[in-house]
Amino acid sequence: MEPLVSVIIPTYNRLDFLTGTITSVLKQTYKNIELIVVDDGSTDTTSKEIPKRFPSVIYVKQPHRGVSAARNLGIQLAKGNYIAFLDSDDLWLPKKLEREVSCLTANPGYPVCYTNEIWIRKGIRVNPKKRHKKYGGWIYPYCLPLCIISPSSVILRREIFEMAGRFDESLPACEDYDLWLRVTARFPVYLIDDPLIIKHGGHDDQLSRAFWGMDRFRVQALVKILNENILPPRWRKETLEELKRKCHILIHGSEKRGKTQDASYFRHILHTASRLLPSDSLPKTTVSLSS
Repeated sequence: MEPLVSVIIPTYNRLDFLTGTITSVLKQTYKNIELIVVDDGSTDTTSKEIPKRFPSVIYVKQPHRGVSAARNLGIQLAKGNYIAFLDSDDLWLPKKLEREVSCLTANPGYPVCYTNEIWIRKGIRVNPKKRHKKYGGWIYPYCLPLCIISPSSVILRREIFEMAGRFDESLPACEDYDLWLRVTARFPVYLIDDPLIIKHGGHDDQLSRAFWGMDRFRVQALVKILNENILPPRWRKETLEELKRKCHILIHGSEKRGKTQDASYFRHILHTASRLLPSDSLPKTTVSLSS
């Protein structure tokens, strides 16, 4: 029997997008799926419309706690051998799951698979920049500058979460960057270098628009992965260099905005990172996340 894939869609006040997103899942050529929609406290008519329009969907609602908590609840409820995520403003092309399941089945050494993407910004197709290029294999170093794995493009064996952990609910943004660091530090990743998802962007409710200095959250993720002490020496050195680069940027940005406490914190992190030996650890304190 084909493996069951649990598809998890977190959503918050996106009914207009969500109906198309769900439809793109139901039109998949791979049919052995369960679809879980986790409503993160929507105040629109999502709770009435989705169960009525899509009775086969497992619909659950939680108090508004953020996308990480919504995805984690979906993982908790999932029964599948594989877990796939889909953001509520994105779409899958019909053969997305079929091709990913085939790749994982044929390549048991790869517990993670992701695909390339089509980008739509404010209704217009745009080309990703060179820094967004996708890679396969042991891709941890390529994940350090920014998140190159879109949650909507990925499928994972569920046991990965037992080893790498789930989404960090303390991060209001860059939670995917944080998870992929922990995953790619432990596992190789299979890339299907064809665009099998459509990513929509440019709308006002995206998390990337809600905070200044998104590298603040990436710094927290870098400190976390360094403190796990699982990185080989070369990757640890590259991680420290990326941490220092981001701290320099954030110190400048904090000072420009008069955020002296944040600037002091990043100087402390920068000073610690600059003198670290391979066995040393960074401080586990966190920066103020005021926007």
